[in-house]
Amino acid sequence: MNKPRATTTVLGLLCVMYLITYVDRVNIATAAPEIRRELRLSNTQLGFVLSAFAYPYLLFQIFGGWIGDRFGPRKTLFLCGVIWAAATILTGLAGTLATLFLVRVLLGVGEGATFPVATRAMQMWTPPGRRGFAQGITHAFARFGNAVTPPIVAWLIALVTWRGSFVALGCVSLLWVLTWIWYFRDNPAEHSRVTPEELERLPNHGVAIRREQRPRVPWGPLARRMLPVTIVYFCYGWTLWLFLSWIPSFFYQNYQQSLTQSAFYSAGVFLAGVIGDTLGGVASDRILHRTGDRAAARRNVIVAGMLGGFLFLIPVILVHDVNVVAISLAAAFFSVELVVAPIWAVPMDIAPKYSGSASGMMNFGFGVAGIISPFVFGYLIDKTGSWTLPFAGSIGLLLLGAGLAFRMHPERPFEVAPEGGPS
Repeated sequence: MNKPRATTTVLGLLCVMYLITYVDRVNIATAAPEIRRELRLSNTQLGFVLSAFAYPYLLFQIFGGWIGDRFGPRKTLFLCGVIWAAATILTGLAGTLATLFLVRVLLGVGEGATFPVATRAMQMWTPPGRRGFAQGITHAFARFGNAVTPPIVAWLIALVTWRGSFVALGCVSLLWVLTWIWYFRDNPAEHSRVTPEELERLPNHGVAIRREQRPRVPWGPLARRMLPVTIVYFCYGWTLWLFLSWIPSFFYQNYQQSLTQSAFYSAGVFLAGVIGDTLGGVASDRILHRTGDRAAARRNVIVAGMLGGFLFLIPVILVHDVNVVAISLAAAFFSVELVVAPIWAVPMDIAPKYSGSASGMMNFGFGVAGIISPFVFGYLIDKTGSWTLPFAGSIGLLLLGAGLAFRMHPERPFEVAPEGGPS
């Protein structure tokens, strides 16, 4: 059999990274009932811990994207990986609310820059016509990580307790870190296995812009240009953080399922997201190839996904049958995941010269949602006793995001005029 192309291998490494980062990010949601019982936490305290990840994640979006633009994805992702792997291992050693909060903060430090920096890697290693697919398949692996985490963590908890499960998963992360630093190169033209045919299809023929030639990031104009994208991604992120943080506990506490049953219900919901991520990227690229209209290719898929999530979350509030609710949650998650691939292609469409920084600005909205959404969900449960009422916030924000998507304009490339204003 022929060996895979270097571009395919790099994309594969990024897919595995997305999977592992989400496993390490959401493993605590499956272990939450055991952690909550051992450390005697309320739902509000648990929500506080679940939101801890998002504080540094938020701060490192723009800063991390700038580091990726400045120092390159190879070194940046290596350092990020070491930090998030160590944080995952240390989670298994946490014994109080404070220490658990701190290790989750450390995990957010490690993972905060990963997706903007990965976008920078894709910028050089992916042909422009395949960006939607690349973003779709990598995020599909992230959702596959969501899907496999509940049963894997439930199995590890039964085998080595919840503490041992974090240690084991952290060690797996270290294996990816070592593989990345060994194989990846910031400049595709310098890779020993890249072919001339691959270089012909890559931006700038695989030759990276030298650091001294890279334009300075126009932070103000770029932030204003990316603001609508940031808000739309906040609306999406609110629902995703809710799902990642609370769905296993939702089945466990609201429907009195066992840890194993709640893990498999959750896996079914998250598996629908794998399909949505992949389909969203394929649909976006296909529309672009057929029409050449970037607005239709990105915006229309995003709007369809958010409206679908809006509709399918309504039965979650109105119906109390666990099977109907599980199907509705899966359909809603499939719909909102259609958003991911096209919206992550938008920063590359709008500002290819600053794709790391632009995607960090967009993901800033996701980080803000990560701080607020898990905490608000837990607080509302403790105050109202209702596990379905907090979903109303997602329903409203998905509708808002669908409307604001018409303000993104990925078909209008960002440029900076000599006097410093956008043109």
